[in-house]
Amino acid sequence: MGSERLGQINRRMSEPDYEASAIPHPQSSLLTTLLREVSRSFYLTLRVLPRPVRPQIGLAYLLARATDTIADTELIPLADRLNALQMLRERIAGTRLIPVNFNAFAERQSLPAERMLLERVEEALGWLGRFPSSDQQRIREVLATITGGQELDLRRFHGATPKGIAALRTEEELDDYTYRVAGCVGEFWTRITRAHLFPNLPLDDAKLLHNSVRFGKGLQLVNILRDLPRDLRQGRSYLPEEQLRLIGLQPADLLDPANEPKLRTLYHAYLDQAAAHLAAGWEYTNTLPRRSIRVRLACAWPVLIGVKTIEKLRTVNILAPQHPVKATRGEVRSIIVSTLLRYPWPNAWQRLYPLKDLRNSS
Repeated sequence: MGSERLGQINRRMSEPDYEASAIPHPQSSLLTTLLREVSRSFYLTLRVLPRPVRPQIGLAYLLARATDTIADTELIPLADRLNALQMLRERIAGTRLIPVNFNAFAERQSLPAERMLLERVEEALGWLGRFPSSDQQRIREVLATITGGQELDLRRFHGATPKGIAALRTEEELDDYTYRVAGCVGEFWTRITRAHLFPNLPLDDAKLLHNSVRFGKGLQLVNILRDLPRDLRQGRSYLPEEQLRLIGLQPADLLDPANEPKLRTLYHAYLDQAAAHLAAGWEYTNTLPRRSIRVRLACAWPVLIGVKTIEKLRTVNILAPQHPVKATRGEVRSIIVSTLLRYPWPNAWQRLYPLKDLRNSS
């Protein structure tokens, strides 16, 4: 019986799930080779998605990476980066008809894939116009939110250095940031998959969207907590000043690994917050219909990888300069295999993420 059920999963994973008449499925290297080169770990999630939603999510990711690359090109003056972001935002929104040219930014990229991405932005924008108007609107809305967050980040941290660290001021600013760069992506993901994969299934859409936002925020908070040492050495802190002040620390104090004991309680509280958000992400995953195997796997993998990363972060002195803490390739492979093997048995699948974490996620 077990091998038979696994066989059913394999067959359903390989069945056609794309209606050519409904959604364009570009064969261009833009959404295949280039996407793989710039998306790194996300490409794994993208490839398992059903074809009816893969192009839209892939294109939205590519355009978000283009705006992020522009924002991160520090060799270009701040005013020029903000102007370039505004032009691209207008092109995405369809309010600017003049094509953009980011060759000056492309020439300053150390990674060939990011250079090519900026050179092919107009090609990506051309694909946007081929989707149904409802999908175009969803893509434009999420990219407007992301780009607004990038512009805010540029202004907030402009001129910051390790000797003059700029930090978020409040918990509200941290929550707003995680929404702008990731929580909104959860909403976008939900609306796209809902519209194309299970539009008529009775679901609590308000709760689904709420958990999708928490899902995205949790993934971004894990990134923030993991990247703390690197960000500090770039002159930025996403840990709010008001919270640091309560424990007698200033952002500059975080450059000294000896201050880790004073930070530990606050840092672990943020790890708890990230874990609670990911528990909401796991609940979100299990709210989706069981027949939507590909989407559930695409959600489960980042949740479980995030949980593994949190486990590792709890064991290190995060203020000590080190290689980024992350799940190893072997651990990621183990997570993927475990989800595939346990999927036919709901109880075994649920044990991938402890139920107690779900109960403590409110």
